[in-house]
Amino acid sequence: MTGHDPHHPAPAGTGPASVPVPGHRHPPDDRDRIARAALTRIIEPGDPRAGQWLDRLGAGELLDRITTSTDSPHGESPLPGAGPRRLAAYRARAATADPHRDLDTITAAGGRFICPGDPDWPTQLDDLGPTRPIGLWTRGQAPLRTWALRSVAVVGARACTPYGTHMATTLATGLAERGWVVVSGAAFGIDGAAHRGALAADGATAAVLACGVDVCYPAGHTELLRRITQQGIVIGELPPGDHPTRSRFVLRNRVIAALTRGTIVVEATYRSGSLVTARHARELGRHVMGVPGPATSALSAGVHELLRAEGTLVTDADDVIEMTGRIGELTPRRRGPVHPEDFLDPESARVLEALPARGSAHPANLATAAGTTTDRTLARLYELHALGFVERTGENWTLAPRAHHESNTRRGGP
Repeated sequence: MTGHDPHHPAPAGTGPASVPVPGHRHPPDDRDRIARAALTRIIEPGDPRAGQWLDRLGAGELLDRITTSTDSPHGESPLPGAGPRRLAAYRARAATADPHRDLDTITAAGGRFICPGDPDWPTQLDDLGPTRPIGLWTRGQAPLRTWALRSVAVVGARACTPYGTHMATTLATGLAERGWVVVSGAAFGIDGAAHRGALAADGATAAVLACGVDVCYPAGHTELLRRITQQGIVIGELPPGDHPTRSRFVLRNRVIAALTRGTIVVEATYRSGSLVTARHARELGRHVMGVPGPATSALSAGVHELLRAEGTLVTDADDVIEMTGRIGELTPRRRGPVHPEDFLDPESARVLEALPARGSAHPANLATAAGTTTDRTLARLYELHALGFVERTGENWTLAPRAHHESNTRRGGP
């Protein structure tokens, strides 16, 4: 590691090592925080072996063992199970790590470095076990832990269709209007549409990046990321300035899944990375949802397979909230358009249905067709007349003009 600033706290590893326990609530001290900041430059996100060492040794001791230049006199590795090649790679990265500089950089960018045990640490990330983040670099002042308790991920294809864009935007807007946080990965396509939908509703949104939170990637989303930073929060496991790689995009998905109460997939091919997010969500016991698309669309094939196997079909924000919200947050009952005659009692409805679409009919004939008596038919006809459904023409009865038009429409007439 490079030399430390004399104005900063003592570097990690110079005092007793803290030994964190997954899910612990004890706030990290300065040594632990600085060591964790350094480790985010040394260890790739989601490394389970490194996560086990971190849980057992603590951040300071782990950093000490990586940076120690001499191994055990018996030739044993300072990290159990770590071969010479892995240890050499760690040490090469450690030689260029400067956690004080990174912490200063994130502070100057208006951000924070959040560690397990901090008041704002989202404890649901502890469900990841040894693959949980070493820490989170953030930009934006949103209360991450509180937001995560009422959040939903909206993910999907980068090369999406107009239908997918519409559905992602509409879902995100509806969720934001109901006080939910929309989480996605700030990529082109569905991710961007989800973030924009939440922002358009003046709602909350969080972007989980596969690079440093001060890196605008993709470059075409520079303005979108700026708006998310102002109105929401940008999150990443990698220190300032780090750039994304293919593997980091895949590993980023586990954080999206763990951070939220459920994951919605909007358009995805069979090999889409968004299905990886859904798989992580299922393994973590989160809700997995999908938005159906055309049966002929390859971009919906992955979603349809997800729905066949394990997902829940959703079409709007109400469906999502019923799945992920508190007990009692139920979606409204679905039904088609309401017609005035829907409110008639059964006998009146039968008399009205018995009237011909063209011409008139005698009450006796209507009684036969409606399965009731002539007297009761006449009583119902007068009620229907008062409600504007029918008119009298001499001894016979006919549909009123409005009812005549509606009857023809429902019966498929001209």
